[in-house]
Amino acid sequence: MRIRSDIFVSALTRRVFNDGGYAAVVIKGSDAAGAIFVLQRFRDGLETLYGPAPQAFIQAEDRDDRLFEARLARVEAEAVEALIAREAKFDSDLWLVEIEVERIGDYLELAAPSPSL
Repeated sequence: MRIRSDIFVSALTRRVFNDGGYAAVVIKGSDAAGAIFVLQRFRDGLETLYGPAPQAFIQAEDRDDRLFEARLARVEAEAVEALIAREAKFDSDLWLVEIEVERIGDYLELAAPSPSL
């Protein structure tokens, strides 16, 4: 059984804070099954946006896990805002969590991890 979105987000924010980072829920979505997007903010002002990976990346035995992919990498805030606005038109129950950490790999399982992320 897949973990509820609200529990996943709560655990994510606690882990980031526990490691000395910053995390905040920008948009609160559906508690049970809202899609989760994670905005990684860097010290230079650029941002990377992660969203749910397509179902094609998920193996049958991992279907209950949350797998993410980078949707935008190290872009200006306006590009992220535009993409989230488009996504919200299709899914008004989405979550947006902002975090400030240097490396995302400790917090999200990525479909195709990049060495620089």
